[in-house]
Amino acid sequence: MKTQEFLDILKNNQEKSLLFEYAPDQLVGAHYHITEVKHLKIDAVDCGANTDAWNETVIQLWESPSEIGKTEYMSAYKALGILNKVGTMKPYNLTSEVKIEYGNALFHTAHLFIDDYEINETNLLLKLVVTKTNCKAKETCGVPETVAVNTEEACCVPGGGCC
Repeated sequence: MKTQEFLDILKNNQEKSLLFEYAPDQLVGAHYHITEVKHLKIDAVDCGANTDAWNETVIQLWESPSEIGKTEYMSAYKALGILNKVGTMKPYNLTSEVKIEYGNALFHTAHLFIDDYEINETNLLLKLVVTKTNCKAKETCGVPETVAVNTEEACCVPGGGCC
């Protein structure tokens, strides 16, 4: 989901509680806070020596230990207020992919993509997913798209056409 779409969804659902599902049926606790917004500029080279660049907006969530047991979630209105204030200080690239940075004692900290969302009478639920790593230079490296890669056929082995 792009940053502009994310902000629009918040704007259009300001009266809703904002919930995040980080794994199936696992919600970020109601005691979460938005603790940081990162405007990332990625400048990368893949294993096929191809360059790429893109921007990301990363919103960090943190669960306050002093508020464990809280049952009322942050409203989309409050989240939008926080994000709008950030945008006045450091403007967003509205075409950037937005990711949610989150982790807890049972879930490793990760940058999660917003895969989907659900809206009901009281809640805006954002469904987050972890994506797997991927070889972006499969064709250059001779890695078939549908075949599992073993270490002998991996993209970056000597003579593999990459690195």
